[in-house]
Amino acid sequence: MPPGAAATREAYHELLELLRGLDDRFFEGPRALRDPASVLEGYRWIFSVLQVAFDCYVWADPNRPRFVEIVGPYKKWGGDNADAFYAFAPLDPARRYRVRGRKGDAVYLSLTVYGGPRDGRYSERIVGSLNDRQMQIDADGSFELRLSAAEQPGNWIRLEPDAVCAITRDYVVDPARARRAVWEIEAEDPPGIWREDDAELARRFRAAATWVAEQAKIAPLPPGEPNTVAEPFPVPKVTTGWAAGDAAYAMGSFELGPDEALLLQGRSPACAFWNLCLWNPFLHTYNYDYERVTINGGQVRTDEDGAFTIVVAQRDPGHPNWVSTQGHPRGHLWFRWFAPAEVPKRPSARVVPLAEVPGV
Repeated sequence: MPPGAAATREAYHELLELLRGLDDRFFEGPRALRDPASVLEGYRWIFSVLQVAFDCYVWADPNRPRFVEIVGPYKKWGGDNADAFYAFAPLDPARRYRVRGRKGDAVYLSLTVYGGPRDGRYSERIVGSLNDRQMQIDADGSFELRLSAAEQPGNWIRLEPDAVCAITRDYVVDPARARRAVWEIEAEDPPGIWREDDAELARRFRAAATWVAEQAKIAPLPPGEPNTVAEPFPVPKVTTGWAAGDAAYAMGSFELGPDEALLLQGRSPACAFWNLCLWNPFLHTYNYDYERVTINGGQVRTDEDGAFTIVVAQRDPGHPNWVSTQGHPRGHLWFRWFAPAEVPKRPSARVVPLAEVPGV
């Protein structure tokens, strides 16, 4: 073997060993999966989180960063949904960054800076965040913001010493037709040269392995109390992971037979955007290229006083707010509200025979 690659070779084999045993949890222990669809999705999930690990820890360069998409129809993990686009860029808190963008048809967009370790473990806190209601945005939808330790005029987020990355979010009501937001980032003071380094690449491979292992601690999720929704909660400044700092969330679970439906009823407070997603145990949506497995506030049909009824079922009962379980006998529910005027009230949940689903 040529000299100068020994550390990377060792880290590479460590990563392979981790991947080799990752599917054991699908079949053994308290979180063992009970249906074949979830097992098959689990294998897809392994390679989704591995792809994200390489995008965020092996290839990413805080000296000359790019925004890289981290969720999508072919990259499902960590709470993806059909209505949103997320992008990641690594940061060095000692540098200054300029971000330029254009809003497009987004009804909500934001950039959040996270702080924490740099070794592949999840971020520990939100350093700072700006959404479109807080930014100065030109009439044509274009905007610019700065990320730096020293204060800057206009749209600016302070980079604290533990800042590690920035994540963009843009949400649309009609993702099939909407004009996407555009995000670009550049370091204002990048170094002039770069050389490959064995120790540095080995560190990056180990960070990628740590990321995959950390995700495996979260998923598969244990089944929750079936056919319930928990109390909604706002995200605090101290958070695990890459949650948004201006959102409220509520989680639930369903377990339904082929002739049953779960009715979710409630009202949304005034907010920039809200939706409901169905997730498998790996926190990713079902295949929304074929059936509606998520629904947002712009798609939901409400009654005259703003109340909604969402129907979760395997088959379409003829209700305009039907969301398909896509053949899954059990799964997770996830509500999110961006910039809500108040913490939302918990939606009610009850099971009815599919034939008795009320009309609108």
